[in-house]
Amino acid sequence: MNTIDNLKGLNGKKILVRVDFNVPLKGTEVRDDNRVVAALPTIKKLLSEGAALVLMSHLGKIKWGKVDDAEIAKEKEKNNMEYVFPVLAKHLEGVTVKFCPVTSGEELKNAIASLKAGEVLLVQNTRYEKGESKNDAKLSAEWASYVDGFVMDAFGSAHRAHASTYGVPEILKKEGKPVALGYLMEKEVKNLGACVKGDVHPYLAILGGFKVSDKIKVIDSLLKKCDKILIGGAMAYTFLKALGKKVGHCPVEDDQLEYAKKCYESGKILLPIDNVIADGFDNYHEENIKVVAQGEDIPEGYQGLDIGPKTEELYRNEIAKAKLIFWNGPMGVFEDAHFQHGTIEVCKAITENTEAFSVIGGGDSAAAAKQFGYANKFSHVSTGGGASLEMIENDGHLPGIDVIG
Repeated sequence: MNTIDNLKGLNGKKILVRVDFNVPLKGTEVRDDNRVVAALPTIKKLLSEGAALVLMSHLGKIKWGKVDDAEIAKEKEKNNMEYVFPVLAKHLEGVTVKFCPVTSGEELKNAIASLKAGEVLLVQNTRYEKGESKNDAKLSAEWASYVDGFVMDAFGSAHRAHASTYGVPEILKKEGKPVALGYLMEKEVKNLGACVKGDVHPYLAILGGFKVSDKIKVIDSLLKKCDKILIGGAMAYTFLKALGKKVGHCPVEDDQLEYAKKCYESGKILLPIDNVIADGFDNYHEENIKVVAQGEDIPEGYQGLDIGPKTEELYRNEIAKAKLIFWNGPMGVFEDAHFQHGTIEVCKAITENTEAFSVIGGGDSAAAAKQFGYANKFSHVSTGGGASLEMIENDGHLPGIDVIG
């Protein structure tokens, strides 16, 4: 694995670092700076070697080609990287940190050219460029021409072959210039790699979330490696319907019923044996929240919103036996206090199994673990939900990793 510890002779060199500053915003305020903090070890290491750093990241989405110019201008303003700049500057107190409001052309070229050793330049949102997500060759070549090397430290974007994650390092590597993974990427590759290999047993996966179709590839991959897969969240009701259960008003993917049945026949899938239900998702009545026991159908007009107490016990017993655990997806609507108990119990059970190597695959599971105070008790919490799933699916391969070599 080619990491920044292998890079030499960086003094005065301009290094493009692809970071993940896709932080949650409330207006112009950064609500959670965890992703900025996560990039600091790599940034500080490179600065200590005398490098001049050009930091690039995307922020939010810009729907190029789908809306008019006025709407694009609104999306750009909403996702302006300048809002992240003061947070970065505060964390790098004592370092000269500059901001470039454009993503291409003479102004960017001059801003990078004037950068001195030990200074940092934060560049505007890469998605201001239409060619970023298309890995546009001209854009990649322009960005590559301004720097002497590249460090990939944005795991949350490593599954995207974009100009800033793939095109630039591909060009620089061909030119014989240094490319490497940053500390955050190194940590993700190492820890998720344990779940990719799956050579520690019993190996348990816990999958939740909304759709079975979103996780077909990861389910296929995990069925080959895991001893058991515990299913929760809305996707459980597609499995239950596939087994002939009546699931009321629960969301179900009818086109995935055969697939769900086939997976269940592997003997490795465990499904909820009771469910917490209510008469709706948003506008339910509190007095109508109840537990549907094993063997009972979910009535019409009702929806399953969490696993029940018997399922919690069943899952807790399985979790206690595991030596390797991969978790992606909450057990219910954990944002609502009435339907978070299952997710809390899974968090608790995993962290009480101190002999297991436990990995959260980012996304809502990571948010839940943080919300309930369990995040620092896991062996590893990934910073990329989509990237972690694709890494499992693709046996450790992601464009942003493979291009570094």
